[in-house]
Amino acid sequence: MSTARTQEYFDALGTGLQVIETGEDTSTVPAAAAALGVLPGQIAKTLAIRAGERVFLLVARGDARVDNRKFKDRYGAKPRMLAPDETHELTGQPVGGVGPFGHVQPLTLFLDESLRDFDAVYPAAGSRSSAFRITPDELGRLTGAEWVDVCS
Repeated sequence: MSTARTQEYFDALGTGLQVIETGEDTSTVPAAAAALGVLPGQIAKTLAIRAGERVFLLVARGDARVDNRKFKDRYGAKPRMLAPDETHELTGQPVGGVGPFGHVQPLTLFLDESLRDFDAVYPAAGSRSSAFRITPDELGRLTGAEWVDVCS
């Protein structure tokens, strides 16, 4: 199970982070915010995107939208969301539960600057009913991801 892979990753690094199993559907930003008792912007959504020939994950605040102009300026192509089956094959996680950790293969990950608007954010942990609490700086440190500004 992908939540177990996420928790194993946290444990192996000694982060102290814990996967939160809500017992509720957290597959949308409003549902996740309600289940966790936080603002929608604090939900850190992980998007599986194709930009030309590149495929990668982008983590952004829950109420942000990918800005097509900023995205094209940064990546040289329009953003295309991967289909649910492609996303699952790539990550081992279902759409609505894709997080930045616990994937079945190494993936390129970018973090949008919009996450830095909060002291803590809540990405999914590999299922449609899980999350974890983390600071944006710690998320950046643990993922080694590049920070980008492609959302508004």
